[in-house]
Amino acid sequence: MAATIEVDRLVKRYRRATTNAVDGISFDVEPGSFFALLGPNGAGKTTTISILTTTLAPTSGSVRIAGYDAARQAADVRRNVGIIFQKPSLDLNLTAEENVRFHAILYGLYPFRPSYASMPRAYREQVERLAGMLDIADALGKPVRKLSGGMQRKLEIVRSLLHQPKILFLDEPTAGLDPQSRRNLWDYLRTIRGESGVTLFLTTHYLEEAEQVDHVCVINTGRIVSLGTPAEVKAQLVQDYLLLDASNRDSLRAELCRRGVSFTETPHFRIEVAGGAVQELLRQIETPLSLVQTHTPSLEDAYLEIVRPQ
Repeated sequence: MAATIEVDRLVKRYRRATTNAVDGISFDVEPGSFFALLGPNGAGKTTTISILTTTLAPTSGSVRIAGYDAARQAADVRRNVGIIFQKPSLDLNLTAEENVRFHAILYGLYPFRPSYASMPRAYREQVERLAGMLDIADALGKPVRKLSGGMQRKLEIVRSLLHQPKILFLDEPTAGLDPQSRRNLWDYLRTIRGESGVTLFLTTHYLEEAEQVDHVCVINTGRIVSLGTPAEVKAQLVQDYLLLDASNRDSLRAELCRRGVSFTETPHFRIEVAGGAVQELLRQIETPLSLVQTHTPSLEDAYLEIVRPQ
């Protein structure tokens, strides 16, 4: 199956800059998958997503979105993508439904009508179905300024899905939401992905959100540091480790040295190990232990490993 997003040796250098903001990155995203682009501030995330959504031209390289060249066929790309920006882009003086209707008219999906009731039935059914899926049907007639941050985010999703895009770009979609609203939003996104087959492309600073994606691309200073499933990225960047301690710390230290086991004191004895080696190591140690604790790294651990000062 052909990739729905194809990025090949993408480069972006801004005028008067001495280095590339994006420096020759390449990756593919499969249709219907959930993909996350991660990296610290200044890593090149915003530049990359701006190029993918046709709001910024690349310096070199190529990008294809839903089979269209992002530089030469920008209008076709825009018809196939939905975008939820980091900062809300709703008109606060309009009702929720009026924001959606304005979007539909701009996209040429339906002719202008002065009221919701006068819009074609296909439009009303589509809006009601999406709003029902996101549990905001009762808010369609309310002014946006009276909706909570979580409700506004859901409304943006309804609006972005109205033209049935193949790809939904989510740029920090849960920024500013409380934990419950963040969890609810991801539940709804999973539902939408399952029902519509839309491809989700995420950038986020909440690393736990990226644990659930299919593939992760971590960039730093414009270059790809790691690319793969969350498990593969964690394995590439950080290791499992074992924390040990004993009442007789001198004895444990001497035994670990005698057995050639590398460790650091943090202040416990930290030993980098592969998962299968833990039991073997513990069987060998004769000093009575007061602490045995295994640690499996999270995606956040891997992320922090690449952004920490060297």
